[in-house]
Parts: sequence; structure tokens; C-alpha cells
Amino acid sequence: MNPEQREVAAEITAGPRGEVRGPFIALIHNPELARRVQKLGEHLRWEGKLPPRLKELAVLVTARRWTCQHEWVMHSKLALEGGLAPQVVEAIKQGKEPAGMSEEEKAVYTFCRDAHATGRVGEDAFLSIKNRFGLDGALELLALNGYYTLMAMVLNTAGLPLPGNADPPLK
Repeated sequence: MNPEQREVAAEITAGPRGEVRGPFIALIHNPELARRVQKLGEHLRWEGKLPPRLKELAVLVTARRWTCQHEWVMHSKLALEGGLAPQVVEAIKQGKEPAGMSEEEKAVYTFCRDAHATGRVGEDAFLSIKNRFGLDGALELLALNGYYTLMAMVLNTAGLPLPGNADPPLK
């Protein structure tokens, strides 16, 4: 690594990620891009107003949309640890609309599904999230979908092996 890459790697390692992993293995080749993307991801993932369970639900919808194996492996575990029901995770994995979600989870799922299906969130889905989390929360959820789409594209293009050389879970 060159000095700028080492500097950015040290910044990433000092943050909540604790190491350079996943898409940042590829992004570090453009240090300034890696720095800026990391900051956005740090805010969306560890800060902001949405509860972790709902953030992870959004990540899973995104991972499934882009068939991002790496994102799925990492975030399906986090979703379960965060309290998302196993049957919800499994339904998304199978490409089906989950049954048994809370109203809050249904609102997030619908919002994310709309965003990925058409590139635009429908008015009812947007208002449902805005009424629960405010305009800033709705924008945060929209940005979360875009951020993890970027991460999925980086990971899918980089072709990094899955942790532990696991088999790809998404068909």
C-alpha cells in the first residue's frame, strides 16, 4: 500500500469497523473514495435514527436485490442478532415477501422494495416511513438503500471470497 492507502486503512481500522474488510479491500485502491464512502457508511450503519433491526432489514432487501452474497452473509447474521425474525430473513433470502412482520418492518420492507424495483419510493411507502421516523429518517433509509447498492456493486465486481470460503447462500 502507498502512504495514502495506509492512512485511510488506519482511519477505517480505528473506527467501528475495526479493520479493512469487505468492499473496502477493493475501495482502498482509491483512498479518497474509500475515506468518503467509509464516513457515509459509518454514519448510516452506526449512527442515525433508525433502529439496527430496521437498518439490517433494509440491507437484506438490498443484498437480495443485487444477489450480493458477501453482503448477505455478513448482514443476515447481524439482522438475526438485531432481532429480525428468522422467518423474515429466510423469506427475503428466497426472494419472497415475508409474512409475520411488524407494521414498522412492513413499512421498511415496502419502502426498500419500491426503491429497488423502480428507483423511486411510492408516496404511501414514503409517507409511512416519514410519519414514523420523520423526513430525516426517510432520507436516511433512502440513503441506506443507495449506500448498500454501491457496496453490493463493489463486492459483486471485486469477486472477493466469502468469509471462511462459505458457499454462496443466495440462489
